[in-house]
Amino acid sequence: MVNMGANTDVLPHETQTLSPYMRKTLLLISCMVLAIGNCGGPLIMRLYFIHGGERIWLSSWLLTAGWPFILIVLIPIFYHRRATTGNSTTKLFNMKPRLILASAVVGVLTGVDNYLYSYGVAKLPVSTSSLLIASQLAFTAGFAYLLVKQKFNSYSINAVVLLSIGSGVLALHTNSDRPDGESKREYIIGFVMTLGAAALYGLILPLIELVYQKAKQVVDFPLVMEIQMVMCLFATLFSTVGMLINNDFKAIPREARNFDLGETKYYVILVCSGIIWQLFFIGAGGVIFCASSLLSGIIISVLLPVIEVLAVIFYKEKFQAEKGVALVLSLWGFVSYFYGEIKQSKKAEKNHAAEMELPVNQIVVP
Repeated sequence: MVNMGANTDVLPHETQTLSPYMRKTLLLISCMVLAIGNCGGPLIMRLYFIHGGERIWLSSWLLTAGWPFILIVLIPIFYHRRATTGNSTTKLFNMKPRLILASAVVGVLTGVDNYLYSYGVAKLPVSTSSLLIASQLAFTAGFAYLLVKQKFNSYSINAVVLLSIGSGVLALHTNSDRPDGESKREYIIGFVMTLGAAALYGLILPLIELVYQKAKQVVDFPLVMEIQMVMCLFATLFSTVGMLINNDFKAIPREARNFDLGETKYYVILVCSGIIWQLFFIGAGGVIFCASSLLSGIIISVLLPVIEVLAVIFYKEKFQAEKGVALVLSLWGFVSYFYGEIKQSKKAEKNHAAEMELPVNQIVVP
């Protein structure tokens, strides 16, 4: 089994042949898209809540309701394929029933995770919820080891431990940044729900990678987008049921009229939220396709300082000592992980070069 860390020269699943340049370009684009979604999503969701929004099911629905946006990616690829191959039988969708079922299951889990996350954002400042979400890396690492046989070194283990301790530091001062007018009980529930969201998403990322591995068909980028679309569709259906039970659809016009920023801006925020969060899912799926679920989790976590700074700038959130300690531990963990990946990459290159210098009859075949 190959190492599925940040080294992008080896893919952990059967994929369409891509040149190293194209693969690295696609990875870079996916990272940029993921960064936009990961930084912008929490901020715009919190904007909805601090100005009068109260619908948690609606917020969780918006996380994946932008799934039709993926068609903007798929349709041009479809026509390009048809034009370049000259094959009129080329299909827009190529997923087999088995793959659709697996994606649907992961999609429902994503819907559950969206609700947990939305509840946490509704009750916690962005800076606190973001630091808690950083703990998903520990869960991603654990589940990646169990599900896709992710290999670790001392540096990656150190990173996971530091990130976990950083989240634990926040738990020692659960009252220090509680929003005005919110009870201690509501704050603690939001804290627990956010940790639950981090744990569940730590499972979902390796599950997506496992779906790629077990697809039993060639996994190319268009197929990755199809998988993401099915996942988001079923996550949206899950949240739709919750909205219907909670009468959220009927409450939207009333909530829009009473929104602090005005009715028009209320709907603009909802639309922008759906689009920005869809960028997050497209980017995460692309990074997993180009590298691994662990790298996707690392990138999500490494953007934490950006979210912290933006939350303080735009929402004037407090930045207490425990958040500073947690942030330092998180950054220390990130540096440890990438330093380990660099050392491991150099070691692998050195071993490969030494092996190439051996005579053929001296190379040991495992």
